[in-house]
Order: sequence, then C-alpha cells, then structure tokens
Amino acid sequence: MHQPLARPQGQAPIPLPEFIGIAASLMALTALGIDSMLPALPAIGESLGVAAPNDRQFVITSFLVGFAITQLLHGPLSDRFGRRTVMIGALIAYVFANIAAAVSGSFAMLLAARFAGGAAVAGARVVTIAMVRDCYSGDAMARVMSLVFIFFMAAPVFAPSFGAAILAMGLSWRWVFGGVGVAACLSLLWFAARMPETLPPEARLPLRMRRLIEGYRIMLSDRTALGYAFAAAFLMGGLFGFISSIQQIVATTFGRGEILNIVFACIAGTMAVGSFLNSRIVMRFGARRISHTALLAMMAIAAMHLAVSLSGNESLWVFVGLQAAMMPCFGLALSNMSSIAMEDMGEIAGTASSLQGFISTFGGAVIGGVIGQSFTGTTVPLDLGFLLAGFAALGAILFAERGRLFGAIA
Repeated sequence: MHQPLARPQGQAPIPLPEFIGIAASLMALTALGIDSMLPALPAIGESLGVAAPNDRQFVITSFLVGFAITQLLHGPLSDRFGRRTVMIGALIAYVFANIAAAVSGSFAMLLAARFAGGAAVAGARVVTIAMVRDCYSGDAMARVMSLVFIFFMAAPVFAPSFGAAILAMGLSWRWVFGGVGVAACLSLLWFAARMPETLPPEARLPLRMRRLIEGYRIMLSDRTALGYAFAAAFLMGGLFGFISSIQQIVATTFGRGEILNIVFACIAGTMAVGSFLNSRIVMRFGARRISHTALLAMMAIAAMHLAVSLSGNESLWVFVGLQAAMMPCFGLALSNMSSIAMEDMGEIAGTASSLQGFISTFGGAVIGGVIGQSFTGTTVPLDLGFLLAGFAALGAILFAERGRLFGAIA
C-alpha cells in the first residue's frame, strides 16, 4: 500500500514527467468523454429516434451537468479519505457509466448514463487539481498545470478522430463509449500502480457539514478565488458553446461535415500551443499578467470574428483561422485562472477545487447550452457568445483584483 511521502512544497511525489503524465491522462478523460462523441451525434440521433439536430447536443450537455454538480462531493471526500481512494472509486464508476451508455436502448437512458459518466469523471478533475495543489502553489502550480493542460488540451485534437475511426470501421456508435471505458481502465491502472497519496493523514479534514460550510465560506469570501472561478465559468461557457455547435456549424453552415475531425483538430490544437507557451513564460511574467493579456487578445479576436460573420462573407477556412487564433489566448487565460483561484486555498484544496469546479463547469454548461441551442445556421451565436463571455470574465477579474489588471494587488 502506498504511503504519503514526506517532502517539501514544490516537489512531486514521483518523477515530474510521470506526475504530469498521470495528471494529464486523468484530466484528458473528460475531453475524451465529450469530444469523441461529436462525429457520432448524427448516428446516435438516427439510432435512438432524435430528429432535431439541436436536441442531440444534450448528449454533451447531460455529461457536463453531471460533471459540474458532483464536483461538490468529490472535493470534500478527497479531503477526508485521501486523493487515491476517491480517484480510484471515481474511475471505476466512470468505466461502468460508459458501459451503461453503450447498451442504452433509449435516448433517455443514454442521457442518464451520460449524466452518471460526467458525475464519475468529475472526481478525476477535482482530485487531480487537489493533488497538484498538495505539491505546488503560486506560479509554480501554474507552470505544472500548464504542462498538464498541454496534454489535456491536445486530447480534443484526437478525440473526434477516435470516434470517427470507430465509425469508419463500420462499428456502431456504441463502441465509442466502449473505447472511452477502455481508456479509463488504462488510466486507472497507471494511477493505482504509480501515484502515492499526496495528502498525509494529519492533513485530512473531517467530513462534517459544519466543516464543509466553513470551507465553502472561506472560498466564497475570498475575492480572488471567487472572482477567478466565475471568470473561468464565463470562458468555459464559450468553449462548451463551441463544442456543442461545431458539428452543426461544419456540416450545416459550411456543408463539409466529412472534414469535421480536421477542422476540430486545427482549432483545438492551438489551445495546447497556448498551454505550452504558458509553461515556458509563466515563471517569468506571472500568471496574472499573462491571463489578463490573453483574455483581452481573445476578446479582440472574437469581436473581429463577429464582424466577419455578420458581414456574410465568412468561409469555412476563415472561420477556422479566426477560431484557431483565438484558442491559444483562451488556453493561456484559462490555465492560469485555475491556479490563481487556488492560491490561498491550500488548507482546503479539495473542497475549494470542488466548489470552484462546480462554479466554472456548471456555469459554463449553462452558458454553453444557451449558445449551442441558439444555433440557427450561422456562426453568429458562437462568435457573440465568445465576445460576451470575454466581457463577463473581464468583469469578474476586475472584481477579484479590485479594479486592477496585469499584476497582483498589494
């Protein structure tokens, strides 16, 4: 049995490359569970009698809602029982949820299984961030999270191709869920074999309602944690709106559904570029300066994209180019916001991570759902959604920083 390691802050319990690899694989399970479904949505709708294209988006939305809500449970549980116990339990549940999705006989059953899958894999997200916070803080945490996000954000590049490859082999859409289940098993085995507990017994917190309320009070009363959690929620709303509507945009707006995987990879891949860049520069320039600059750049590109889409002169590759230019800014902003929000949450890392994850993911799912359901055949709702999300995130940051940008307040 693995025992907690005694080590100073700023040191991973296993070699850093493997620590990052395990963390990235766990975080990537969420992206795989979402993005590998995109090529299968038409087949799922046809098989289960879902005629309206916008209704197929609920395959994504139900997963995100389950993912958001149960983060409130995984964090306190990991603070009480340790990171390993909660992570292993969550991954086992995720495997079974994907099996349930694969054998679903109705759309309602599929949505229930998707909700359960999101609820289970939420543990991977919460516990991973808590493990990183157990070992690092400040800009050092931002650097490690950026390295994790390189692989996490690379997953969307390959996930749709994973789903499309299964369909191209003549297999049913049900095998897409089977493949996600296999990936979850592999991550579970790697984690269980190599990752020790990062939360020592003496640092664990009792699972009492009073303690949970106190932990939530601490997080909600911290301007930095609260402001950046909401800023992340607004940005996630833009991302989820993109994920929900990209299949319809490529297939319906531009009539090129056969190259969805290429389009998605060109756009999503640049997020990984942004995270890699962040890992190289965050220790020099600081998480705040980078995230604020990246957010303003994202908003400028979103405004340009909206103007192009309103002009009626947008082509598929103009859409790809502008989205691909915006996503590195998104990656730079989001990966740093998560770290900034956790700066002063070390003693309640699991609880804080779960509440922040709930705020950012549930808020993002609601906003993204509105954006996705607003699709009427053009890219205007998506472009407008990204721009408004940027303004809302900027307002949340100004609240957190008491009206100042580009540096920590005194």
